[in-house]
Amino acid sequence: MITGELKSKIDRLWDAFWSGGISNPLEVIEQITYLMFLRRLEDIQTAKERRATRTGTPISDPIYTEDTDALRWKRLKELQPDAMFTMMGEGVFPWLRRLGGDGSTYAHHMRDARFTIPTPNLLTKAVDLLDDIPLGEGDTKGDLYEYMLSKIAAAGQNGQFRTPRHIIRLMVEMMNPGPSDEICDPACGTAGFLVAAAEYVQDKYSEELLDTANQRHYHSSMFHGFDFDSTMLRIASMNMLLHEVEQPDIRYRDSLAENVAAEAEQYSLILANPPFAGSLDYETTAKDLQQIVKTKKTELLFLALFLRLLKPGGRAAVIVPEGVLFGSTKAHKGLRKFLVEDQKLDAVVKLPSGVFKPYAGVSTAILIFTKTNSGGTDSVWFYDMAADGFSLDDKRTPLLPGEKIGPRPDTTLAEDEHTKNNLPDVLARWNQRTSSELQRTRTEQSFCVPKDDIAGQDYDLSINRYKEVVHEEVEYRPPLEIIEDLERLELEIQQGISSLKGVLG
Repeated sequence: MITGELKSKIDRLWDAFWSGGISNPLEVIEQITYLMFLRRLEDIQTAKERRATRTGTPISDPIYTEDTDALRWKRLKELQPDAMFTMMGEGVFPWLRRLGGDGSTYAHHMRDARFTIPTPNLLTKAVDLLDDIPLGEGDTKGDLYEYMLSKIAAAGQNGQFRTPRHIIRLMVEMMNPGPSDEICDPACGTAGFLVAAAEYVQDKYSEELLDTANQRHYHSSMFHGFDFDSTMLRIASMNMLLHEVEQPDIRYRDSLAENVAAEAEQYSLILANPPFAGSLDYETTAKDLQQIVKTKKTELLFLALFLRLLKPGGRAAVIVPEGVLFGSTKAHKGLRKFLVEDQKLDAVVKLPSGVFKPYAGVSTAILIFTKTNSGGTDSVWFYDMAADGFSLDDKRTPLLPGEKIGPRPDTTLAEDEHTKNNLPDVLARWNQRTSSELQRTRTEQSFCVPKDDIAGQDYDLSINRYKEVVHEEVEYRPPLEIIEDLERLELEIQQGISSLKGVLG
């Protein structure tokens, strides 16, 4: 989370955009993102140049050539405000729109990119601010997005909000994507899940990615993201390109309204946090989704969509509102039964209710399942997550040092630290779900529930339906002993009263 000096700088920059005439918060974010993108391109080009100098070889796939050197960040920031402003509008943005190649999804989304910062003074302020931010360290870009998107919520605007990156990393770690996977997020937003999956594959399978076929798959056919917000698609495309995925499939698609026949059974892994605060008219909903579940509820329709998009054997880890787990409508029950009986429901991880603050306080869970079309659910693993490393109020203050946050902290957590960050325990126990976890009692934080028990509860997937509360045994004294003590106490009180009367005369 952004704190201190950087937060105040962003606040000042945000106010400058608003006073400069840009009142749409998504437009503010988009313009700042373009500048962040240019700044990161400079960092990537500099790294390529250093590598070439060190190895004595030509620069591999340079971003800038002699003809475009004047468009580099380090050249722009040396210009006077008026000259920088002119260069940005007449040189940089036309180049940005062509950067990914004419046939790329990046070029497709960037063709409408416009430079709308109204004054040279505001552009200079923004460039000076971003020049001081270490965008290559950790997830600074993600922190900036998260803080700026929180301003949309604060302004009362309807906007998309970012899934906390430590929750995304947990879901990616649990799914363990590999170099042969085809990964899809049908409601990708800024592509947070796809970026995390790309980083995971890069880190864990670096040797396998040296293979030409794997490398080609990684850059052009592994990552797929859909959204119907053109601004989000541009940001997602830039985000993937910054993370060195050259040709991701990021495209416009109204996932619930369009027939998915052409996309059916295309993907081996779905990672998503779809929008789930609304309903659609039957007329605008894809008919093939209604064949799975007859409903207007977007959260149920997205689950139906995921099942259509997955290949047999494909896996999904998706965030759903808790109402999906215990809703009593025919559609809710029918979809849960379908997951348990006809597919393989693997896990339900209940998330703390404050995970999405300050955007929303809705209770949510991670649902993990495998598409089989032939059943396979033996038991379902449940985890009751109570803490994610941050306070559960609107401030979302870190409760532990940075190295102890997330699903894989740098050091092992002590017992009292586990109570502040459950994510490492979730990951460890998930990997034991078919062994030692089967022996845990339902009074524990995690346990397994046989399919027959779930069917007996009308396919209710709420963890509270199965969790047992430990009651302390209290040893009661025999009633006769208590009566004797009361009689003795009454006698002592009477004797005390008599003595007091004697003293008072």
